[in-house]
Amino acid sequence: MPQAKNGKTKTTGLRYWMARVLEECDHVSADFSADPVHDLRVALRRCRSMADGMMAVDPDRDWKGMKKAGKRLFQRLGNLRDVQIMMEWIEKLTDVARTPSPALPPEPQNPADTTEAAHSTEFAAKGQHDPVSHALLEILRAREAEQKHEARASLSEFDRKQWRQWSRSLPLRAARIRPGSPVFKHLALERWTAARELHTRALRNRSQVAFHTLRIGIKRFRYIVENFLPDEHKAWSNDLKHMQDLLGEVHDLDVLWSTALSCRVFPEEASRRIWHERIVKERTKRIEEYRQRMVGPDSLWNVWRSGLPQGKQIQEIATRRMKLWAKALDPDFAHSERVARLALELYDALESIGLLNTKVSPVFRAPHVSPPLRDMGLSNVINAASGNGNPSRNSARACLYLAALLHDVGKSKGNKGHHKESLELIKAHGTPLGWEPGNMARAALVARFHCGALPTRSHKALSDLMPEEQKLTLQLAAILRLANALDFAHDGHIRRIEIENAITQPNHRSRRTNGFLRKPARLAPHEALIIAAEGFAPNSSTAQSVAAERYLLETVLRRPVMIKAMKPSLLRNIPIQPGKIAS
Repeated sequence: MPQAKNGKTKTTGLRYWMARVLEECDHVSADFSADPVHDLRVALRRCRSMADGMMAVDPDRDWKGMKKAGKRLFQRLGNLRDVQIMMEWIEKLTDVARTPSPALPPEPQNPADTTEAAHSTEFAAKGQHDPVSHALLEILRAREAEQKHEARASLSEFDRKQWRQWSRSLPLRAARIRPGSPVFKHLALERWTAARELHTRALRNRSQVAFHTLRIGIKRFRYIVENFLPDEHKAWSNDLKHMQDLLGEVHDLDVLWSTALSCRVFPEEASRRIWHERIVKERTKRIEEYRQRMVGPDSLWNVWRSGLPQGKQIQEIATRRMKLWAKALDPDFAHSERVARLALELYDALESIGLLNTKVSPVFRAPHVSPPLRDMGLSNVINAASGNGNPSRNSARACLYLAALLHDVGKSKGNKGHHKESLELIKAHGTPLGWEPGNMARAALVARFHCGALPTRSHKALSDLMPEEQKLTLQLAAILRLANALDFAHDGHIRRIEIENAITQPNHRSRRTNGFLRKPARLAPHEALIIAAEGFAPNSSTAQSVAAERYLLETVLRRPVMIKAMKPSLLRNIPIQPGKIAS
């Protein structure tokens, strides 16, 4: 059992719960009774939820392997646990029937009420001898025996040796990101957003499936908070667990009623009606309690939302998450960061002299944001990421930055054809909250064409795009291609670039003429674009790579492109603005 620094047994963290799984396997193998089965499922669920959270930032395949290893055992134990819970509910409902309700009137007011009251009294008097309870329990006991047999087979197939190996290696990987990190808060916000949407849907249609799905959504949010956000968990744990339990009991009652109907255990309509009313009463009581806590301006949803990232933080942390993911795959991520910086310098310079046009028609639709999420302020973040449906300057620039950071993730599968692997890995990763799926798709395409054969409009990856979107994608790919060539040696020798023949004065950004800021000079229609690079050497391997890779930029700009060493008069230190890069 893991020990904390103060000598006490540690009861949190991945190492603890993975060890707990092995302990509970020994406990449950004795007789598969209700409590050990529940405890083993809790331990497995904790491990699998932590793996799910870590997979968002760490692409190591062992996370997926660990999550998959316990899936079959977890599901078999779940089937057994469902039967055991139904048996417990039958006993509870029978106890309710034996307990007189003070809310009932002493005497019925009409003959129909008299008949119903007589049936209810007769049922309560029978207590445990109720034929419905007896019949259901007999059926469930038989099912329990079958499910125990299935669970025992799954337990014997569970690879404990492999689990022990993971219990030594995976906690070390998890420790690389400290609990309470903004990255985990961003992940929790993703889960909160998904659960909040499910809440709206469940209260709108009130179906059994909707409430069950909502429970799963709250459970996923709860486990991220519980496993990775210790401060928030300390404040929210009781409410999170209680809301999950309320919805869990609603689901248990729904399953019990559908099981009773399918087994045809009701001897008469009166007993069926009494059971149905009793189940509906218990179910309604729990849903109403859920509504009281989760609806309105003082709802728990608002309490939880207030402790998670707000506004511009959401997209910034989403970019940080992508950098963590790329760093785990890219064998030389420092190179990718240099390429990203050079690409943005070139992008800004080209745009300042009017050689780029990022105002194009929408190609990808922004995701729908429901009214409750608009009230929470998430619509502003999503619109900022998507450019309100148009790839604005910020969204196009951000796409280029993301593509540059991720362009070499495919090297995790080998150097040959790594640009194609990068495309597939980025597409498979999914879109973090704060980024619009269309921008992620564009970034994946730009990364795809950072090297290899030159892209054309007829390429299968580009042929389905609208002409203006194709143009923008090719422009960004051309910029990334040249920026990547400028760091061909992976040594950071090229430190900075500027467009030499578009600069009127070294400090043009700060100089004024007649009270107006002096703008960079515009190039003539067919004038060559001269890029000055600090640290550029004409006879180097980098120069050879640049000579080959500048062709795509020349094609999209329709003008020659020349790269030369920066003049001594232009050499100066310009502070990097991280906030601007991550826009």
